[in-house]
Amino acid sequence: MTSHPDSLDLPPARHMRGEIRLPGSKSLSIRALLLAALAAEGPTRLTGLLDSDDTRVMLGALEQLGVRVEREADGACLVHGKAAIPNTRADIFVGNSGLSARTLVAALAITATEGEYRIHGVPRMHERPIHDLVEALNRSGAAIDYLEKPGFPPLRIRPGNIGRARPIQVRGDVSSQFLTGLLQAAPLRSAGAPVVIEVAGELISKPYVEMTLRMMERFGVRVVREGWSRFTVPAGSRYRSPGKLAIEGDASSASYFLAAGMLGGGPVRVVGVGRNALQGDVRFAESLETMGARIEYGDGWIEASRGDGSPAVRAIDADLNHIPDAAMTLAVCALFAAGTSTLRNIASWRVKETDRLAAMAAELRKVGAAVEEGADFLRITPPATLTANAAIDTYDDHRMAMCFSLVAAGGVPVRINEPGCVAKTFPDYFDGFARLCRD
Repeated sequence: MTSHPDSLDLPPARHMRGEIRLPGSKSLSIRALLLAALAAEGPTRLTGLLDSDDTRVMLGALEQLGVRVEREADGACLVHGKAAIPNTRADIFVGNSGLSARTLVAALAITATEGEYRIHGVPRMHERPIHDLVEALNRSGAAIDYLEKPGFPPLRIRPGNIGRARPIQVRGDVSSQFLTGLLQAAPLRSAGAPVVIEVAGELISKPYVEMTLRMMERFGVRVVREGWSRFTVPAGSRYRSPGKLAIEGDASSASYFLAAGMLGGGPVRVVGVGRNALQGDVRFAESLETMGARIEYGDGWIEASRGDGSPAVRAIDADLNHIPDAAMTLAVCALFAAGTSTLRNIASWRVKETDRLAAMAAELRKVGAAVEEGADFLRITPPATLTANAAIDTYDDHRMAMCFSLVAAGGVPVRINEPGCVAKTFPDYFDGFARLCRD
């Protein structure tokens, strides 16, 4: 595991090319761990699992809940699933992993018949909203209490009585993880009747919900979907181990290297995710093409380079609701554009590891950009010349650190403060970035 100093100075990198093997997808790893823990009929061997702070949080939670996990020498995990959660009491630390918190809360609330669970995390986790999920569950008969500020963790989960007669209704306009938590937990209550989940209002980040549905299918549960507003888990559904499951490379992490291929000439190839990826963030490559990149796809790889005849990056005006995490990378790409770029429909940034709209605006200004920050958009006008040696604050947010490494591709040095925050999803990120730099 790579260790990092308090700050990291990145030298100018006008040319970037090479090949990067991606770590496992965070989104898929966390989903797979919980589904494997809930799957009966034998253990599940997970390969390609991401080794990071977020996945360690989920592994630790499962072990506290009595799920047996064997970690193998090659990095694979053998998860011995149960149809029910073994331990009826646990004090679970979720760090700053929103997906772990929200999926565990739903699973525990739906299955709790005795005992008590407590869910808590780092201070920022206690500022990230969970009200819509908790209220959806409590209206259906769960017993979840806020232990500090209403609407936010920490939480206490006690035995409830979730009925099946009425649909579970949840808002979809703050985080798709609330729906993902309910969907993954629903088969645990479908023994006698179908479980219906209805989404009130607009559902954001639909590709992440699609990923959830496809992962549930891998574990034997097919959800009937009516548009993006009504989901039915058939009666008698239950998770079954697929025996083994390979986790594909992280498409969100791929965005930084693909952007490096465009900004630094390339080609840069990312290995581990390709044209048939489960992850919606693979569509980031389409946005790069709009900005002037040349993109090529294979079954297990994507490659980016500066498009022929494209001396400057093109500005964009785009709705990026479908790729909120990877959209952050486009904000830094906008520093290199010939004109003003607008990133729209990204309000969910405000409830992530930090308020990413405010943080991104502040740090883009440090390197010389003019930035207009709206409730759900950023408008970025690049400077004539990037400010050299800007000290970028990362707000304990892994994506801020990785995004702003790309400033070096503008041929100026940049300092990344607290670079160790990349351990959340990509501990070796800066080693991989350095391998691409050619001068």
